[in-house]
Amino acid sequence: MNFLILDVFAQKKYAGNQLAVCFDAGELSTERMQAIAKEFNFPETTFVLSDQERDGGWDVRIFTPNEEVPFAGHPTLGTSWAIADRFLDGSVERLTLHLKAGDIPVEFSYRDDGATDLLWMRQLAPTFGETLDRPEAARLLSLDIDQVAPDFPAQEVSTGLPFLLIALKDLEAVRQARLDHAAYQRLLERGGAKAVYLFGRGGYGPESDIAARLFADHYGIPEDPATGSACGCLAGYLAKYRYFGGPEAAARVDQGYEIGRPSALFLKSADRDEEIEIHVGGRVVPVAQGELI
Repeated sequence: MNFLILDVFAQKKYAGNQLAVCFDAGELSTERMQAIAKEFNFPETTFVLSDQERDGGWDVRIFTPNEEVPFAGHPTLGTSWAIADRFLDGSVERLTLHLKAGDIPVEFSYRDDGATDLLWMRQLAPTFGETLDRPEAARLLSLDIDQVAPDFPAQEVSTGLPFLLIALKDLEAVRQARLDHAAYQRLLERGGAKAVYLFGRGGYGPESDIAARLFADHYGIPEDPATGSACGCLAGYLAKYRYFGGPEAAARVDQGYEIGRPSALFLKSADRDEEIEIHVGGRVVPVAQGELI
């Protein structure tokens, strides 16, 4: 079985979020897929079930080291890039992945030299769930209460996979945050979101708008370098709560700097009253290819 290793939401090799994509995996059992994902031990490993489309899309399953998930962002972009490269001669404007969460369309943009630039996925419309009070949000992140933004709720948001979003005061608060494991265990016992996505204004460069981090011990990911699914939830949150002053949001999000995997995620969203439209984009950089024996 052939596989690719890709860096997703990366501006260059050895940055962004690592992804292994395994091809022709239709006859593998769930247990074997999980074992292979554990062997790679990346935040996610994906399995493309066939070398042919079915019903206008490609069947794909996504696994963390600990369990299968219905949707994840960087696996969606990276797997789309891999399918285009392997089966479609690398030139495609759009394709769709059939995931457990639903069908996710991905659009490709190209540079003047013909090389792939950004890939954009349109995520499912967000749903907004329970909130966490400000003192508990501060305890969860080992921060003082005044480092948690007072004007925006700590809230569960999902576009296929739920996250607890916590708005912080600034970049320094994002950098100082540390997961309090006792508070995290209480969060897990509540049910719902099992991953915490914290963010604040600012970033690590002049083109950056927001800095973010993700803690997800439940999935075997102490800290994720780039999280497209959570970024989609953030896009919906920014539009709903008028974070930039209006019903639309466009931003570059920096993530992964604290763990030496700098990542750049791009988001666009608009609150259309009846539904919030969300797009998340990023670049994919191939790193390695090989064969499972």
